[in-house]
Amino acid sequence: MTTFVLYLALVLAALTGSAAAQNYPSRPITLIIPGPPGGPGDMVGRVLIERMKASLGQPLVMENVAGANGTLATARAVRAAPDGYTLLLGNWNSQVGASAVYPVTYDVLADLEPIAMATFSRLWLVGRAAFPPNNVAELIAWMKANPGKASVATVGQGSASHICGVYFQNATGTQFQFVFYRGGAPAYQDLVAGHIDLMCAERSATVEHLRAGKIKAFGLLAEKRWAAAPEVPTMEESGVPGAHIPWLQGFWAPKGTPRDIIAKLNAAVAEALADPAVHQRLTDFGLDVAPDNERTPEALRAFQAAETEKWWPVIKAAGARPE
Repeated sequence: MTTFVLYLALVLAALTGSAAAQNYPSRPITLIIPGPPGGPGDMVGRVLIERMKASLGQPLVMENVAGANGTLATARAVRAAPDGYTLLLGNWNSQVGASAVYPVTYDVLADLEPIAMATFSRLWLVGRAAFPPNNVAELIAWMKANPGKASVATVGQGSASHICGVYFQNATGTQFQFVFYRGGAPAYQDLVAGHIDLMCAERSATVEHLRAGKIKAFGLLAEKRWAAAPEVPTMEESGVPGAHIPWLQGFWAPKGTPRDIIAKLNAAVAEALADPAVHQRLTDFGLDVAPDNERTPEALRAFQAAETEKWWPVIKAAGARPE
């Protein structure tokens, strides 16, 4: 009798879960953005949520959670109910680099369910408009003549911008001061205002400042030049091989979210990215839309694991510590 009751309970739970997935979503969905308003996550989120609303039949409401290089936002998603109503639009910082530095209470690879990769971008080394050097060679010479005097913005310890800066120091034998920010947007503001000298910035979030002449670009950390700013050389061309950090953005859900719901969300992301208008807007921002074969949950899980294996030793060797 006990076995039968247990079996019946399991069957009812499965039927209930299946019904919930079939009716999903029946109310608005919260999309957590790791960072303050105005950053790269905002740009991608605002483009995608309108198109996903059309697919899902419910709005997605963005919630910005800044601090600790995205770990606060990730922790918020980990703690949420696994019902598909709280999602995370994570990035390289929050899903790869940060948990190598911060004493988090979760396993970044195991405690979230990957849904879909959305976009990739690249970093480039940019500086305030009035900074004396105009190319990488001049920058290295200036830094060697003025050791430790340049200020370099970074979005937290262990972030892509931080590791890019560490890499540049090691590759060129230069020294400078890191200044840590809670998010990209305030760092970009200080760079444009001339309060900070340099930053390894995400290109899509800063390209308009470059076009307006508010900042200057020294080199792109990529294998080839970017068609949207072909005048900016790669770091290889400038004699400094780049770190080539692929700055990803993708969707995750709390661990235990039903597979049917993950599949619905994956389909909604895929439909949004396949929309020509959405694709064009993301491309105009300077982002590369993830190709079809990299949008599956399995592909996102594998990519995140590979990036973690590659960069955690570099981050730890840099001595990154929570600020």
